[in-house]
Amino acid sequence: MSDAPLLRTPLYENHLALGAKMVPFAGWEMPVQYTGIVPEHQAVRKAAGVFDISHMGQFIISGEGALAFLNRALTNDVAKLELGQGQYSLMLNEAGGVIDDLILYRTSAREFFLVVNASKIDEDWAHLRSLITPEEEVQMANLSECTAGIAIQGPKSRAVFEKVFGEAAPFPPHNSIFVSADEDGFMWLCGTGYTGEEGFEFFLPAKNGPAFFDKLVAAAREEGGAVSGLGSRDTLRLEMGYPLNGNDLAPDKTPLQAGLGFFVAMEKPDFIGKAALAAQKAAGLPSKLAAFKMIGTAPPPRPHYPIAVGGEIVAEVASGTQSPSLSTGIGMAYLPTAAAKIGTQIEIEIRGRRFPAEVVKKPFYRKEA
Repeated sequence: MSDAPLLRTPLYENHLALGAKMVPFAGWEMPVQYTGIVPEHQAVRKAAGVFDISHMGQFIISGEGALAFLNRALTNDVAKLELGQGQYSLMLNEAGGVIDDLILYRTSAREFFLVVNASKIDEDWAHLRSLITPEEEVQMANLSECTAGIAIQGPKSRAVFEKVFGEAAPFPPHNSIFVSADEDGFMWLCGTGYTGEEGFEFFLPAKNGPAFFDKLVAAAREEGGAVSGLGSRDTLRLEMGYPLNGNDLAPDKTPLQAGLGFFVAMEKPDFIGKAALAAQKAAGLPSKLAAFKMIGTAPPPRPHYPIAVGGEIVAEVASGTQSPSLSTGIGMAYLPTAAAKIGTQIEIEIRGRRFPAEVVKKPFYRKEA
């Protein structure tokens, strides 16, 4: 554990004023909850939730060679991005393991905006810098320390957006980005999220973050929503089966094992880790990230709890929680390929007792028609 002091986002004082419970997270002091994880979770599913995502990293990659460079550094096909579009992608090591998962947006013909995980900012930056060759015309800028980031998620996020930005402002479509600039600096407005709900995220100069956050919280509350912390962010993403770096994604697991092959463009001429992925695909996957749901009455599963198949311990929980929407325990784990099939009966060992669970299809939560 690092002895370095915890970092604080530009919205730290806002959180204290709202009565947040602050906890360490990825080197930051972040709000885990305000009124409670369950009501904050339900606010997002039914109305709107406002999250501080200022801890996440933002890079700008630009230059004549930016597209080719990013296509070599990341798994998805950057060339498919139109101006103003975004895509989910992964950064791999040579063994095909996941260094980080991220969102990449194309902001101009030769410029790209990357949003990376908070715990990986320094590692991602160093890794990308190491890949630039002397002959490539590629420039990098790290904006992470000078920006605030806010996410608004939920079925009433459009109403919140209009209250703050005005009805004439364009609500960002899914996987899109708008870039604006005024005397206060740039704003990157993105149509993405991590909850399975409609919503938007934006990044802006740190000095402007607190006032915007207060406006968004007030607007969300008018629509029956709430300010939400990391606790509900985790339960929301797990209900959708979205992976968390450090739990469900790791340097010794490939995106093929994680079920993220859709975001790996194997048809590209070359990218870091491609050869290892091709070899693994040919040999067969040793394990797969499977979703499971507890059966009957049981305590919620938590990371690192042992998992048994046929009475034998074969894996451990990667992510697990009690689903507020489903009122049951859910989780994900890397199971041997044969045991990762939907319908497989498994057992989760919790405090010395084993409780039954079943491998199920993702997502756990599906919105009603």
